[in-house]
Amino acid sequence: MQSRKILLEENEIPKKWYNIQPDLPKPLPPPLNPETREPPPPEMLEAIFAKELVKQEISQERWINIPEEVREIYQLWRPTPLYRAINLEKALKTPAKIYYKYEGVSPPGSHKPNTAVAQAYYNMKEGIEKITTETGAGQWGSALAFACSMFGLKCAVYMVKISYEQKPYRRVLMQNWGAEVFPSPSNNTEFGRRMLSEDPNNTGSLGLAISEAMEDSLSSDTTKYALGSVLNHVLLHQTVVGEEAIKQFEQVDDYPDIIFGCIGGGSSFSGLFWPFYYQKVAKKAPNNCEFVAVEPTACPSITKGKYMYDFPDVAASGPMLKMHTLGHTFIPPPIHAGGLRYHGKAPTLCLLNIEGKVGVRAYNQVEVFEAANLFAQTEGIIPAPEPAHGIKAAIDEALKCKKTGEKKTILFLLCGHGHFDMQAFDDYHEGKLVAYEYPKEKIEESLKQLKEMVPWADSV
Repeated sequence: MQSRKILLEENEIPKKWYNIQPDLPKPLPPPLNPETREPPPPEMLEAIFAKELVKQEISQERWINIPEEVREIYQLWRPTPLYRAINLEKALKTPAKIYYKYEGVSPPGSHKPNTAVAQAYYNMKEGIEKITTETGAGQWGSALAFACSMFGLKCAVYMVKISYEQKPYRRVLMQNWGAEVFPSPSNNTEFGRRMLSEDPNNTGSLGLAISEAMEDSLSSDTTKYALGSVLNHVLLHQTVVGEEAIKQFEQVDDYPDIIFGCIGGGSSFSGLFWPFYYQKVAKKAPNNCEFVAVEPTACPSITKGKYMYDFPDVAASGPMLKMHTLGHTFIPPPIHAGGLRYHGKAPTLCLLNIEGKVGVRAYNQVEVFEAANLFAQTEGIIPAPEPAHGIKAAIDEALKCKKTGEKKTILFLLCGHGHFDMQAFDDYHEGKLVAYEYPKEKIEESLKQLKEMVPWADSV
């Protein structure tokens, strides 16, 4: 029998990140200032992000060197394993082969340190003393707290309030690494206080937490902001995942026919499929590999949102991005996949979807947890609610192969474990989960508010 676990040696950790921008089917629409309709100058972004990260954000270089100091910390958990899900295949009685790349072996338990370590490093080199950020389920916040501890930086995390309450041990994990953690909306910022005065029971959103973190970052010259998804520099740091996976498939003389991954902002899925996309456009691999993103029906940015310019945060404080959006004022229902509750998506991912290069599927949390439970029973790993969306899609694809007899090779990303999500699994077993479908009329109302605020948002 083929080995379940495909490993790489430590010296095979990638030495370069892949930047997809030179290989996009058309140029990426730039961020725009809502008042001038012009791209913001680099110095405006440098007020928020480290200078090197701003360079990477707009870079047209295909390959960007990974600093040795970053690779040294990557060695704590990289390379990560690629698994063949043999027991799951047997349970499904499918002729398909199912593989998953497992990022839950990092110290914080997810893929997020791949960019957190890089961002902390560049901020440290610039003389920054503190980094602020937001987090949904807590995976990004814990990753940045870990990364800041590696480089001696202070860290402030604004955690979406519903996740702060649902996942207290994620908060404790961040605090163990020295971070301050605030439930968002909080009384720590002017914007947070305003949101609480309007609705004391506000459960929060990623867009709202971003607004608080950005406000905090502007309070000092030695403080910067770090983002865990959406932007180009974040996504390219994640490509170590896909680059390793390609080498691992070479070891077993196989190659995926279809790749699935969950999307909140889009960083984990992009980190997996971008290197395979490069092989496809560079004609270095089979041309039939499909890329399919998976989102929750409770936050259906691509499947039900509109492709237009919108703000990245509720306070409308950042430059506008061209992306699929539900409107920046969107407040999602309190589903357990907190990392997927974002109103927009990565502009690169949205462009690739519009151009027909990336497909998308949406599932409700009940069917997602059914898939997660089957995966845990067959493969032994408790998955986080977010990547369980990719598991659901992979299972559906494998069952389709069972009907047709097609022997596809399926790959999905298990971007984190669910050890801090026991309340979610308890709710599943107790039958308390609700199959949220976000109402169309609420999306229309949110987008109407955006167009009233910025009339040209859907016409550029």
